Amino acid sequence: MHPFIITIDGPAGVGKSTVARMLAKQLSAVFLDTGASYRAVTVAAMNAGIDMTDTPAVLEMMDRTAFEFEHEGDVLKVFIDGRDVTQAIRQPRVTENVKFVAGQSQLRSRLVILQKQFAAQFDRVVTEGRDQGTVVFPDAASKFFLAADPKERTRRRHEELKAAGKEMDFEMLHEQIVTRDASDENRTVSPLKPASDAIHIDTTHIDAEGVVNRILEVLNEKDG
Repeated sequence: MHPFIITIDGPAGVGKSTVARMLAKQLSAVFLDTGASYRAVTVAAMNAGIDMTDTPAVLEMMDRTAFEFEHEGDVLKVFIDGRDVTQAIRQPRVTENVKFVAGQSQLRSRLVILQKQFAAQFDRVVTEGRDQGTVVFPDAASKFFLAADPKERTRRRHEELKAAGKEMDFEMLHEQIVTRDASDENRTVSPLKPASDAIHIDTTHIDAEGVVNRILEVLNEKDG
């Protein structure tokens, strides 16, 4: 039996993770943060001193490394060889390097398999990322694409880092986000783009709760 899946795609800083986590709780579903899988591979490669552009070396590392993802409440816990890296994968230096994993077709294909295996364990799944509705779960029951002004997305990310005790220059962070957007949108493998049947929501002036309510309205209209 295939799980009931809702996909939420969009660039960094639009609130995908927060919205997906809140929505999953409302629907008694499991939250799948697919970006965590890319970040986990990035952390493992960095810790092993591997050149991030050396795809064969990264693949070999993946073959000998145990990546585990566990659903704990509304949090996706990430483990590398039994070590909890749920917090470590959010470091700015990881954000800078994750593009090397995301841009390689062989690595993406391996991670898509992991994401599908995780989702198959549950009846209801809310998943977020950049290609969930287009590549990973093209037959998902409902698809959404979130967008927001880059400056607003930078402000949100800056606040998140500050709350976590991590200081980072605003303009530098903004440059990172714009650069990541260009990388995601222009890569040849699974580029960031909305699925043809996705519902678009601009979150620039809407908080996470408002976005969740909008999604619930759409879902209720479909059920009705």
